[in-house]
Amino acid sequence: MSEERLMSKKKPAYPVCKKLDQYLEHYSRKIEIPIFYEDLLRFSGSVVVYDADDEDTLWVRVYYSEFDRIEIDNSLKKVYSILHSDGSNNIHQYLNIDAVDFCTFGNSKPFRIKVRNILNDNFTYFYVKKTDASRIYGLELEHMLSPYNLNFLVYKDTLIEEHIAGIPGDVFIKDMLPNCTESEKSQLAKEFVKFNERCMIRLLGDMRSYNYVIVPVHDFDHVVYRIRAIDFDQQCFEGKLKVYRPQFFKENFEMVELVRKKLKRDSVDQYKLEERSIVAKRILSSGARIKRLRSIGKKDTISTRENIEMLREQIYELTLDQQFRKSKTMGEVLDLALNFVRRNYEDVSMKQIIEHRIKI
Repeated sequence: MSEERLMSKKKPAYPVCKKLDQYLEHYSRKIEIPIFYEDLLRFSGSVVVYDADDEDTLWVRVYYSEFDRIEIDNSLKKVYSILHSDGSNNIHQYLNIDAVDFCTFGNSKPFRIKVRNILNDNFTYFYVKKTDASRIYGLELEHMLSPYNLNFLVYKDTLIEEHIAGIPGDVFIKDMLPNCTESEKSQLAKEFVKFNERCMIRLLGDMRSYNYVIVPVHDFDHVVYRIRAIDFDQQCFEGKLKVYRPQFFKENFEMVELVRKKLKRDSVDQYKLEERSIVAKRILSSGARIKRLRSIGKKDTISTRENIEMLREQIYELTLDQQFRKSKTMGEVLDLALNFVRRNYEDVSMKQIIEHRIKI
């Protein structure tokens, strides 16, 4: 299925409602920052950023007038300090803003800020984006339901996100996957199955290969690969269930082939069950925080009526749970999906407890 038919051409940005704003403040996500997304749009010019193979990265390096540059650099150092330290100015003297890059591709059109420590030349990145409610839901759900914590800040119409380190999926598939050992390919197939299941459960869409990263972790005498989402623009928006399943994007064809070649059907089912169980445990352990977020989402507008009606029907066909047909918002669809996973996990766990008691 082509990309155009699978996804909407343009996703609008949704405003942060009052209750979500209060939620962000309660959990220290809402913090005053000295610069806005619009301030970075005042650049005087730009040059194309090429990769090591002289290919266009779709990022441009922007530059500012001398007066604006001083002000912007100081503000970005302050943002870095708020994001990664105590927010004081003490570390500013050790920081340099090496580059401000602007991405012309995709919905969010982010700025990527490269910050270098001048004492040791270590550097990192963070991103400045326009605030979008569905993206915030995506970041919070990733923080609670994935194996990874996320650090981000929201202030009015500006969103600051920390950089998620890893090898871009498309780069890995093209340059590194062919050189992986057979054992590594089997492990990658397992991780892709789990990643695919996790995205579907929490309704994170558009996980094409350039929207996630592969993270190699050295474990004793071998490398273990993990897959992490890095783009959360398509949280709970699209109406087609396939959008929330990375396996249906042509950019992931090689990963799907790995699964087909390396894993038996029973293994695939086992890994799906493992991931559903892990997500259910995270739902239970997240307690009041995820309950509050889900409650807010149920009353929020983060998609269109057409998409909601389409998705709730497709999930009903998958689960045969009549409750999905009663959903009026994407937040309600998500809430039911998470309840469905949690309930199945608890039912299986209770059955196992009863069977154990009968045996003894």
